[in-house]
Order: sequence, then C-alpha cells, then structure tokens
Amino acid sequence: MTTPRARSVFLGSLPVLALVVGVVAFPLVFRNNYVQSVGATIGLYSLVALGLCLLIGYAGQVSLGHAAFYGLGAYSSAVLTTRLHWDPWLAMLVGAVLTGAVAWLVGRPTLRLHGHHLAMATLGFGIIMQIVFIEGDELTGGFGGITSIPPLRIGGLSITGDVRNFYAIWAVVVLCVMASRCLVDSRVGRALRAIHDSETAAAACGVDVSTYKVQVFVLSAVFASVAGSLYAHYITFVSPDPFSLAFSIQMLVIVIVGGSRNVWGALLGAALMTALAQQIEKTDAIKDLSDVAYGLVLVLFIVFMPAGLAGALSKGLARVRAQRADENA
Repeated sequence: MTTPRARSVFLGSLPVLALVVGVVAFPLVFRNNYVQSVGATIGLYSLVALGLCLLIGYAGQVSLGHAAFYGLGAYSSAVLTTRLHWDPWLAMLVGAVLTGAVAWLVGRPTLRLHGHHLAMATLGFGIIMQIVFIEGDELTGGFGGITSIPPLRIGGLSITGDVRNFYAIWAVVVLCVMASRCLVDSRVGRALRAIHDSETAAAACGVDVSTYKVQVFVLSAVFASVAGSLYAHYITFVSPDPFSLAFSIQMLVIVIVGGSRNVWGALLGAALMTALAQQIEKTDAIKDLSDVAYGLVLVLFIVFMPAGLAGALSKGLARVRAQRADENA
C-alpha cells in the first residue's frame, strides 16, 4: 500500500523526471545544430538564473554584478587550460573556488547594504571586473580575448559539438536543480525565506542573517562561475564582451519573467527570453529595438504576472486540484 509520504515523494520527483526526459529527448527531436546551440545557451543561462533565484527570490538580495562571476569562471578555465595546460575539469573546480572566495570578500561588506544601495554596490563590482578583463592584457588577452580553449573530456571522449555540450551543460543544470530543491525545502531554505520577508523578525527568531546572506551569495556566484567555465569550454573562446552589465540585467529579467520564488522559474525564464532574443535577432525590422522589446516584456510581467511564469503555473495547478477536490467531495 502506498503511504502518503511515498506518494508525496513520488509526485515531488515528477518534475525532475520530466526535465531529465526532456533533456534526453531534445537533441533527438531537434536535429538542427542551431536549435541545439540555442538549447545549450538556455542551459547556461538557466544555471546563472538558478543561483540568482536563490539569492533574489528566497533571500531577497539583489545583485547586478553576476556577469563578473560568470566571467571569472570563464577566464579561470581559459587561463588555466591555455597558459598552464591544466585539465579542464580541474580548472573549472579551481575557478569555482576562486569565484566563491571573491564572492565572500565582496559579499561580506556589500550585503550589509539594503535595497538600491546593494544593487549599486554589486553593479560597481561588475563594472570593475569587466575593466580587469579588458586591462589585464597579459593574462586575459585584453579585447582580443583568449582562443583555443580545450573542450571538456570524459575519459577518452572529447565533449565537442552542440549535442555533446548540450548534454554536458544540462547534466550540470539537472544536478543544480536537484540541489537547489533540497536547499529550499530544508531548514536553510526556511531561514532564507524568513530573511526575505523580514530580516529583523528573522534575527529575532535566532536566524544568523548576515551569515545566511553571505552563504547564499557565494552559492549563487559559484553557479555563475560553473556556467562561465562550461561556456568557455563550449565556445573555446572568451573575450570581455559577454561579461558586461547587459548580461547581469539580462539575467535579472530572466529571473523576474520566470518567477524568482520558484526554482523552476529560472529554467522557464531562460527558455522564454532566450527564444525571444533569438527571434528578435533574426527579424530585421525589430533587430535594433531588442532593448525596447525586453523592457516591454519586463514591464508586462511586473504589472500582470508579478510571480512570473512559474507562479502563474503554480496557481493554475492549484486551481485544477481545488476543482477536482470539489468534484470528488
């Protein structure tokens, strides 16, 4: 006989199982290289947005500097593998540790700030790091960047091409989704939600507010760093352009559109906004109006769907369950 707990665990695992099936089937259904590369890009953006969801949606802290952490991961992998000939996986690990250390140093003072002061501080950090990427010519290659970055390898298999990189990127995304779900359902997740609602009330209940805020900031930075490393080994080239303020704002829009207080919102927002960006890029009539289109989408979601796509889906499912319960009563 199925116990209520076993049934709850099974139902809770269904979205992850659906994600795994979708990831496995995607390259088999869509055999076009362009579509597969868009799918890989959605995976990279989902990883960065997932960390931002934990930081913004659950802990209530805004960051406009995550492009810097994305860049740190990418440049760490690029420098260590091309200059020192390290193994790409080891370079990715060291990049994540380095990024986490930098995030801890940045987060300790900045996370004492609130509201727009915190956003401005992280914005300043992002701008500084992009200048470092440009001016650190001897190490980063300046505007020319770093080329010939080796791809990831598993045993004797080199992860090259869109399909293999798609599976490698989404394997990491699935693992991070599972880890994030465990985190938000744990005591730490409840503490983060308490901090989001009221730092004063959370502190009064014994929550170590400053420690939790720094820890989730470091975790979100590590997610961005891993995404940056995957990007570097996928594209095999890095330059300062992708790690600008525009990327940080793009990630913020993805989180808001997808729904910041739901782990699945990161994936939904990344899929919608990446597909929209690709469509705008292909349409000559509105190609130069992409910033206007993103701004319009953002305003529409804030006004009409403040909980994002994930929030709207959750409400819809709750309404269906309530109707079924009424019919069975």
